Amino acid sequence: MKIFECGHCNHPLFFESNSCENCGHSCGYRDDDRIMLTFDPLKPSLISDREKNEYNYCKNKEYGVCNWLLEKEDEHDYCNACQLNRTIPNLSDKNNFSKWQNLEVAKHRLIYQLQKMGLDLPSKMVHKEGLCFDFIAKKNNPEIMTGHANGIITILLREADSVSREQIRKKLQEPFRTLIGHLRHEVGHYFWDRLIFNNQDVLQAFRTIFGNEEANYSDALQTYYKYGAPHHWQESYISKYATSHPWEDWAETWAHYLHIMDMVETAHFFCLSVNPNEISQNMKTEATLDPYAVKDFQTIIDTCVPLSFAVNSINRSMGIPDVYPFVINRAVIKKMTFIHELLLPKR
Repeated sequence: MKIFECGHCNHPLFFESNSCENCGHSCGYRDDDRIMLTFDPLKPSLISDREKNEYNYCKNKEYGVCNWLLEKEDEHDYCNACQLNRTIPNLSDKNNFSKWQNLEVAKHRLIYQLQKMGLDLPSKMVHKEGLCFDFIAKKNNPEIMTGHANGIITILLREADSVSREQIRKKLQEPFRTLIGHLRHEVGHYFWDRLIFNNQDVLQAFRTIFGNEEANYSDALQTYYKYGAPHHWQESYISKYATSHPWEDWAETWAHYLHIMDMVETAHFFCLSVNPNEISQNMKTEATLDPYAVKDFQTIIDTCVPLSFAVNSINRSMGIPDVYPFVINRAVIKKMTFIHELLLPKR
C-alpha cells in the first residue's frame, strides 16, 4: 500500500482515513489514479482542496465502511469496490456491524491491489462472468461455507471476529489466518477461471508447474483432510493446504504472491532498507522499486525475504507472532514467477 497525504497540509493519511488528524480536512480515496483527495469540512459540497473539482462519497460512507469517492456526475451511488457487494449482513444485528466493517477494510485493500495489477473487476450483478461478494452469517445459513463459486466469493461473518478466527486457526493448525488472506485466496480461484481456463497455452504451462487440475477435486480434499499433507511438503508448496489439489495450490500461491507484492510496495513507499551488522549479504536489501513496475520477480523476492525476516524479528522481540511465518522455497518462487509474468502485460 502506498503512502497518502493530505491535500491541504501534506500530513500523511491512511488508506482508510476519513479526515486529516493534523488539519481536520475531510478526505476520500479516488481509485482512478489511487490518490487521496481532501476537502474543507466547513463547505457544503465536496470541493477538492487541490483540483477544485466536486465529488460525492460512496453511499456506504454513511455506515463508516467506505471513504471512496465518485465524481459529481457519476450515475452510481456506490463506488467500484462497493458495487461488488451482492450480500451484506443484517445490520439491525449490532453484532454484525463491526464484523462487516472489518470485512470492508480488507475488501477495499484487496480491490486497491487488484486495480493496481490492471485486472478487470466487472460486477457479477451486471456481467455473467463478473465478480461479487457475499458476506454471510453462518447461523442463518448452516450449509454455507467460505469459498468461491462462479465468481461469487462468500466469506462467513465469523471470520471477521478475531477470537473466532484464532480458534479456527488453532483447530486447523494454520500458522496464518486473516481476512485479507481469505479474500486473496478466494479471488485467486476467480482469476484462475479468467486467466487460465480459456487459454490452452497458459493452461498447459499451469499444469506443468502446479499439476493437472482435472484430478477429482472432492476426492482430493477428502484425502487431504483424512491424511493431511505429505512428508516434505515444505520443499514444493507454500502451505499444507496447497498440497490438496492444483486449484488450491494456485489459490494459496496467488494469495502469497499478493501478500509479498503488498509488503514490498509498502516498504518501497516508506523507503525501507535492511542492513544488519555481521550478517550475510543476502539479508541486506533496500526497497527502491515499486514491485508492480518490476519485471524480474527474483528482484522482488530478494527484497521481500530480508524485509520479512526483519519484521518477524521485531515482532518476536515484542512477544508477537511472526507477520509472515512462511518459507518461500525455490518451487514456490517458480510458481509465483509464473503468476507475475502472467500479470505483467495487464499493467
